[in-house]
Amino acid sequence: MVRIRLRRVGSKKQPSYRVVAADKEAPRDGRFLEILGHYNPRTRPGTIHFQEDRIYHWLSVGAQPSESVVKLFNIVGLMARYERFKAGEDIETLLKEAAESEASRGVNPKTRYDTSVAKKPADEKAKEKTAKKTEKKADKKAEESTVAEVEPSGEE
Repeated sequence: MVRIRLRRVGSKKQPSYRVVAADKEAPRDGRFLEILGHYNPRTRPGTIHFQEDRIYHWLSVGAQPSESVVKLFNIVGLMARYERFKAGEDIETLLKEAAESEASRGVNPKTRYDTSVAKKPADEKAKEKTAKKTEKKADKKAEESTVAEVEPSGEE
């Protein structure tokens, strides 16, 4: 039996996945029949790209998608389009719709996590610290100037 599932690629602690059609009994990262797409969870939002025409082919010949792959298919709307394909809708219109859907997601596959969100609190804290430092310096200068004014008047 053929399964459509994820195959882990990428280096240590930096996972990326290929969506593949593989024999059910083959190991996770072992032999596969065809690469059907890829998924990169390290980007925000995750980068998902499928060859929908080939996925329709494998689903129509009886391949079963894994649970995680079904979730990915639902995210991009592939399962809904496949149901319409089974009902007899033209594959060309479905593929055009899929291309528009992918373009509307507009994610660059080379992007990483958005670090600006994580850095905002740190930036605010840094600004507060610098503001406090400048206030302290201003207070010290003001105290020094008042002390300096008091000392000359004591000498007279």
